[in-house]
Amino acid sequence: MDTALSISGLTVRYGAIEAVQSIDLTVTEGGITALLGANGAGKTTTCMAITGTLGITAGTVSIFNHDMTGATPDKIIRAGVAISPEGRRIFASLTVEENLVLAGSAAGTQETAKQRRLALMDRFPILGERRRQLAGLLSGGEQQMLAVARALMSEPRLLLMDEPSLGLAPQMVDQIFTIIEELRNEGISILLVEQNATLALEVADHAVVLANGSVAAAGSPLELADNPALKSAYLAA
Repeated sequence: MDTALSISGLTVRYGAIEAVQSIDLTVTEGGITALLGANGAGKTTTCMAITGTLGITAGTVSIFNHDMTGATPDKIIRAGVAISPEGRRIFASLTVEENLVLAGSAAGTQETAKQRRLALMDRFPILGERRRQLAGLLSGGEQQMLAVARALMSEPRLLLMDEPSLGLAPQMVDQIFTIIEELRNEGISILLVEQNATLALEVADHAVVLANGSVAAAGSPLELADNPALKSAYLAA
């Protein structure tokens, strides 16, 4: 099976502190790999290193079989990668549509960007209904949908989703995970960073558990469901 993302020996330091240490991780094309662990385990740091927004101390990052170690964020985006970041990070003072317009600035022609924008507002009807509303006035779940739609404006082949269910009501969490499965069925490869291990393991093909910046366990969801390393990673939080 072809590989969308392959990380080998990834190490990232903040000064003298190693935030992540020698991480190995793979996302197959069209598959979902769940990256699990408690707060501070190194999940977001790993995403930042993949997207080029944080320097790598050691190790390699390969995207669709091309070495992208140390590449700048714009090159990572052109390689087919997008991220829906932790905390959503939408532009609260702009409208829903203006958020998507900004995200489409690298989509090619204005007409191409417009067609993508309209398609995404059809896909997420609530965004179409509220296209002229300030994004900061959306509910948490609606903001998460906007964050996902914004990432999809670049038509990524590999999507990083950092804590998409964080702070959402249970009904909205179910909707977000339905969207995740739909994206996978459309052939988008996904690295899913999640604290909700139960839901993540239900949709993932493979999972990696981080604890204190290192890989504590890795395997299929079935192998990890009752793994003591998974439980201890969360109990250590």
